Amino acid sequence: MNAPGPTVLASGAWLKNSACLLDAAGPHWSALHGDLDGPQACCKLEASLRQLALAAGRPVDAVAHDLHPDFFSTRIARELAQEWCVPAIAVQHHHAHIAAVLAEHALDEPVVGLALDGVGLGTDGSAWGGELLRVDVHGFERLGSLWPLQLPGGDIAAREPWRMAASALHAAGQGERIATRLAAAVGDNLARGVQRMLATGLNCPATTSAGRWFDAAAGALGLSVRQRHEAQAAMALEQAASQWLESHAVDVLADVQIVDSRLDLRPLLSPLFDVPASAPHVGAAAAWFHVSLAHALAEWAAGAAKGLGLRTICLGGGCFANRVLRDHLVEGLARRGLRVLLPQAKGCGDAGLALGQAWVVAQWLRRAPAASFPQEVPACV
Repeated sequence: MNAPGPTVLASGAWLKNSACLLDAAGPHWSALHGDLDGPQACCKLEASLRQLALAAGRPVDAVAHDLHPDFFSTRIARELAQEWCVPAIAVQHHHAHIAAVLAEHALDEPVVGLALDGVGLGTDGSAWGGELLRVDVHGFERLGSLWPLQLPGGDIAAREPWRMAASALHAAGQGERIATRLAAAVGDNLARGVQRMLATGLNCPATTSAGRWFDAAAGALGLSVRQRHEAQAAMALEQAASQWLESHAVDVLADVQIVDSRLDLRPLLSPLFDVPASAPHVGAAAAWFHVSLAHALAEWAAGAAKGLGLRTICLGGGCFANRVLRDHLVEGLARRGLRVLLPQAKGCGDAGLALGQAWVVAQWLRRAPAASFPQEVPACV
């Protein structure tokens, strides 16, 4: 990270936003602006970007931003790039998560990256969030993803875990159970409406998000019906698992398969709908879900690394704030003889994403003329 190179300014993510300038001296961070869902945070981001650029002591060579065109962080990056007559370059969200690990650990070797979070726009226009990638200084390759779940009602499904539980039932071929299983929590009319929605596919976009699988598990176990804040359901699921694992072990793991490069997590969800609604049973089921998921992810990533002849696995994305998942996965990968790296300074979530964005664009600038970059706002003539 200390080698001479271009100066790149990155505008970061939509959630937990912070900006970063990467130059020969390393990364220079803004303050944490929070979620860009109000004018105050947006104004702070613009001010931080201008301040970082001014403090660089030389003109920035490019401005990096997320692939999503509607984010304020994308719009302000493109506006500033046009103002400064430099290219604005989009970086896919999960690519940036893994690139942030490479940047922080000063790696230039290819790695297998496992990016697990709530959502990020994929290069195919769909909602990604459970991605197995090969990443190096030239870019990334999507090796596989988690099995997709539908989002009944669209974005509202991310705020109502019961909808993701319904989606998991539908994905398992048990859609007829939705009304009978979930009506007590949300009402018969609403449960039947979502059941019909999933059956017809109306307003049910698909996502590979790991976060939505955690929501589905929490909804299936009755730990969360509606979330008051981000990741509330996942945290409740983790807490139940952690408490159980303090004095118990999980011996029998779910049999999870890879189907068409997708890790099929449906076997992890189906048994949860039949768990009795008592604390010991729910805790045991939550622990089983976490440990089985970690085992499946370790097998998946290790298989990819072996096939590619690689030995380093990089983990990124907000789901790795879950200590139960993270610790069991790291242990499983290490047991398979792999080196495992995680983000350090800014944590695994979106607060550190800007470093990955800047690093990706810096690598491209070293290797290609700016005119060849994708998703670019052309520099002024």
